Amino acid sequence: MAANARLLLWLLLLSTSSSSLCFGSDLDITCLKTLKQSVVDPNGILESSWNFDTTTNGFICQFIGVECWNPNDSRVLALHLSNLGLEGQFPRGLEYCESLFTLDLSNNRFSGPIPSDITRQVTYLTFLDLSYNSFSGKIPVGICNMDLNVINIQHNQLIGQIPPQFDGLLQLTSLNVADNQLSGLIPSSLSKFPASNFSRNQGLCGPPLEDCGNANKLSLLLDMIDDESIIGAAVGFVVGFVAAFYFPHLFVFSQRLHPYVYRIC
Repeated sequence: MAANARLLLWLLLLSTSSSSLCFGSDLDITCLKTLKQSVVDPNGILESSWNFDTTTNGFICQFIGVECWNPNDSRVLALHLSNLGLEGQFPRGLEYCESLFTLDLSNNRFSGPIPSDITRQVTYLTFLDLSYNSFSGKIPVGICNMDLNVINIQHNQLIGQIPPQFDGLLQLTSLNVADNQLSGLIPSSLSKFPASNFSRNQGLCGPPLEDCGNANKLSLLLDMIDDESIIGAAVGFVVGFVAAFYFPHLFVFSQRLHPYVYRIC
């Protein structure tokens, strides 16, 4: 009786697993189809490689840049799409790749914002590389709700601060935000990474970069110097004009200017 029960349970699990694999395959195919349609592919790399006209088991695992968990089950583990010349905004359809752990879009020509709902689109991602593109806007706070080990977003056009919630990403082993337009205080837990990983962000401060207090003092001093220069120039102009108006005999004018001086006085 117990043996029959175990056999029935095993068959039930096998049936559930098989249906999940098939369902997962369909979703992953939808993921790649949608992604392909949402990006600009000027070099025709995806167009020539990502052919959906076949029904061979695991066929999407042969696509350029696609890595599957198993060659036969069509569940996408990673997308390595770097250096393909792809353009457009952040790709659509990634939410259908429910087993995706790695996303590498580096060294392309993507632009626009990183989606604010990126957590929903790539829930289980552990590796994210968007470096050397033209992504703009702020770093979405949603990234802090992901279990990311690697975040590479250097050499883009990102603005604003690194979200303070990054302090909660204790599992991070690599982070690079260099060469953007970021500003503000670097979250304290990120000070373990090299200063070069934060460089070329003019307004960014705090360990491992320069202390924010000194940076703010310097900025304030420069502002004061600018203000004092402007005020000094304005005061000098007013004093000179008044002196010239009321005491013209103190100034040396050429003969040509004398008529004009007398008329003013």
